[in-house]
Amino acid sequence: MDSPAKPSLIERISALLSREPEDRDDLLALLHAAFERDLLDGDALSIIEGALQMSDMQVHDVMVPRAQMDCVSLADPVEEIAGFVVDKGHSRFPAIGEGKDDVVGILLAKDLLRYFSGREFDLSGMLRPAVFIPESKRLNVLLREFRVSHNHMAIVVDEYGGVAGLVTIEDVLEQIVGDIEDEYDLDDIGDSIRLAYDGRYRVKATTGIEDFNKAFATHFCDDEYETIGGLLMRKFGRLPQRGDVVELEGLRFQVLRADTRRLHSLLVEVLTQAPSGAGAATGRTAAD
Repeated sequence: MDSPAKPSLIERISALLSREPEDRDDLLALLHAAFERDLLDGDALSIIEGALQMSDMQVHDVMVPRAQMDCVSLADPVEEIAGFVVDKGHSRFPAIGEGKDDVVGILLAKDLLRYFSGREFDLSGMLRPAVFIPESKRLNVLLREFRVSHNHMAIVVDEYGGVAGLVTIEDVLEQIVGDIEDEYDLDDIGDSIRLAYDGRYRVKATTGIEDFNKAFATHFCDDEYETIGGLLMRKFGRLPQRGDVVELEGLRFQVLRADTRRLHSLLVEVLTQAPSGAGAATGRTAAD
């Protein structure tokens, strides 16, 4: 006599969810119960939670603030723009005219290959159209629009029509799947501490405190936290946001990348001398 077929994963999850959840908290409780019974693995649960959380978020929650936007100016010589693009390492750059409120298009780094090949190059003619969206747009709606239009970057404007920042498809996807190592992040193969083009250092938040101390001759204690990111979260007293700044032991730490779950990367500047009152955390800068 044949033994009954083992129920599939979908059938087991369906059986668990046979009672219709009354609200989101009820749904999450059922999903966690599925995880505890090995019907869902940890990654799947995290992705589902991230997708649910993303549906409640707006663009201003994840955008790169105006002050942190890396833009190319049409007034600059092409060779200067090319050097800037190489140093920054992004794949897309807003191209501006008179200022950051005058975004005239998007420059794709790969389009500069024509310039490097020595062929005739018209920067204005290479620009792709810029997409403008409000700060209040919901992330799930934006993700759908990114997929339909095949755009990977949008310029965020405030209620007065001024540029407030920019957002990429990576910023949205990271709310679902977590950090994505890409052009904005440090080389996964390289060191956790790398010298940036302007003399500052890009540092992974997962860098061990012991390794950080050796690199910068600091004396941060690693009794409570193992990583520099964990130490900074303690100093801020919260999960810091992109653009937040704190000064410690003669170093200026600026948050480069962070999401609603963790800190990813930092920009570290060695100060000429430790300012008075060092150690106080500040919000993101308002400089243009």
